[in-house]
Amino acid sequence: MSVHTAPASSRTPQRQALSPVVLQPSLSKEEINLLPLRAWEGNIALVQDEESLSAALEDMRRENVLGFDTETKPTFTKGKTSQPALIQLATANTVYLIQLTRLPFRADIAELLASPHALKVGVAINDDMKALARILPFKADGVVDLAAMARARGIQAQGLRTLAANLLGFRISKTAQCSNWENHELSPQQIKYAATDAWVGRELYFHMLRQSGSQTRPRGDKTPA
Repeated sequence: MSVHTAPASSRTPQRQALSPVVLQPSLSKEEINLLPLRAWEGNIALVQDEESLSAALEDMRRENVLGFDTETKPTFTKGKTSQPALIQLATANTVYLIQLTRLPFRADIAELLASPHALKVGVAINDDMKALARILPFKADGVVDLAAMARARGIQAQGLRTLAANLLGFRISKTAQCSNWENHELSPQQIKYAATDAWVGRELYFHMLRQSGSQTRPRGDKTPA
């Protein structure tokens, strides 16, 4: 895994809806825990200032599919919520981590999330988009919920970890999930965790397309057939 503080391409995915079928049983928690642990080992760009954001957006605008996720500082007080502190976006070659504690959520980031030309794929992604829109109003477009995509294919697993286990055959660590994402300096564990979630989302999207018999593969996609 290489981490730097910013710049790293794909074309023509197709959105595909299948008729709902009988849900397939998913692996148990015990079975998942026996699978090998995987994480993103490629390029990670920390986006912390104007220059790194400009380079990241330029690269991501060339992509057709972006793995997407956000991280929020957990709260343990009933009725209290935090704003997203991190946006993760994965291209074919790089995962960008936009630290909203250093760089506020703003119009040029929202423009990418509102663009229909680049699909943003993730689990419960609509909730993430709504949380970001509460910071700066925008209308998300080009959004694919992987859980809904899985259900349409008869896949019972819904969470990112269970989808990765059932479809990709490995487990991902969730140990950093409840850490403080508002830290000015993210730990190596947080960086790897956050990058892995965005990467896995992108992998799952292409895996389900291949399962459906789609021959579409964007230019630059390096997922195994």
